[in-house]
Amino acid sequence: MKIAFTTSGDNLDAPLDTRFGRAPKFLVYDLDSDTFDLIDNRQNLNAAQGAGIQSAESVARTGAKCLVSGHCGPNAFRVLTAAGIKVYNIDAATVGEALERFRAGKLVEAPTADVEGHWA
Repeated sequence: MKIAFTTSGDNLDAPLDTRFGRAPKFLVYDLDSDTFDLIDNRQNLNAAQGAGIQSAESVARTGAKCLVSGHCGPNAFRVLTAAGIKVYNIDAATVGEALERFRAGKLVEAPTADVEGHWA
């Protein structure tokens, strides 16, 4: 199973980004192979609108079944859940910490978006 994490870095020690749609990158971790890929999301950093939707579509194309991020807005949340992707909001300092909490079953699936659209 693949899990997408929001980040600005290139490895598990990188900070977990609190934003979803405007996160610079997604680290997509494969639990089956213990490997990860990085997805560039810079095209959405300064988007006037639609960053959440476009980011959600990018994550869905990776085959991820879960998203772990600091926050997720309503449009992105709608696209993610329609694609069958579970959303988890977390305050972990790093991607690695978030991954360990996921593996330990310490994350709670978000029932709805936790911020308004265009949240920065």
